[in-house]
Amino acid sequence: MRPAIVIAVAGIGGASLGDVLDAAVAVELFHNAQLIHDDIEDGSELRRGLPTLHRVHGIPLALNAGSAAMLQAFDPLAAALRCRGGGRMEQGLELTRRSARSAAEGQALELGWRDDDRLELSDRDYFAMALRKTAILSVIWPAQLGLLLSRRDIVDAQALSRFGGLLGIAFQIQDDLLNLVADRAYGKEALGDLREGKRTLIVLHAARTFRGADRHLLDRWRSTPATERSDALIQDLAGRLRSGGSVHHAELVAQALAGAADYELQLALRRVPPSPDRDFLVGLVPWIFERA
Repeated sequence: MRPAIVIAVAGIGGASLGDVLDAAVAVELFHNAQLIHDDIEDGSELRRGLPTLHRVHGIPLALNAGSAAMLQAFDPLAAALRCRGGGRMEQGLELTRRSARSAAEGQALELGWRDDDRLELSDRDYFAMALRKTAILSVIWPAQLGLLLSRRDIVDAQALSRFGGLLGIAFQIQDDLLNLVADRAYGKEALGDLREGKRTLIVLHAARTFRGADRHLLDRWRSTPATERSDALIQDLAGRLRSGGSVHHAELVAQALAGAADYELQLALRRVPPSPDRDFLVGLVPWIFERA
């Protein structure tokens, strides 16, 4: 998704594949580096259907590989931006620095909520975290890089950024939902978010609405260390999240955000004629709900 966004936005702006390929490679390298680090921080066991890197090779080598991939991403990124001239390399590197910092801040928020045992959080708190952790680096940054590499100015940059923020948050919520019903195609361990203690939009809704036995179950999950959460406890809570309306709440919010994202994208592309690149961007909105 991420390198394809760079290519599509730049293509709409008249850039050739040769203009943007290095930048697209850089975005994918950076993303995979982030995944390696995230898997270590979350204690994840599976990624893309296979054991995570730190489970196979240990944390020291995985950390080094993630750091190396992140550093390696800067060479092709700088090469692509330098070719466009006009100070775009400086703009692109500054954009990348800000985006990476936002992602680190979002990850820190999420990890901090778990480590500080916080549940009294609003949907707005979650949106602020997901914007930083997911939306900026996954959608807004690639789209803005695509604009920097464009050869003509026909896209509304502000509307495109609003689209990226809304789509990225909806993407993260859908990822949280998929984790509850994960199968082999999903590629990560089922119910891993509950086992790790993540404060997803689903769990935060439950914290506001659960009463009686449901609240007791949530509190028991909350007070049990991640390494001691039994399969039965996790399965029981997952079932209550579905039957208690928390899953439905997250589904409605994700659909509403996706609808708003589609509106902003239409504004961003209102001067853009039909093309495969345009179709790709428009197709991202339904795709986040269709992906396995």
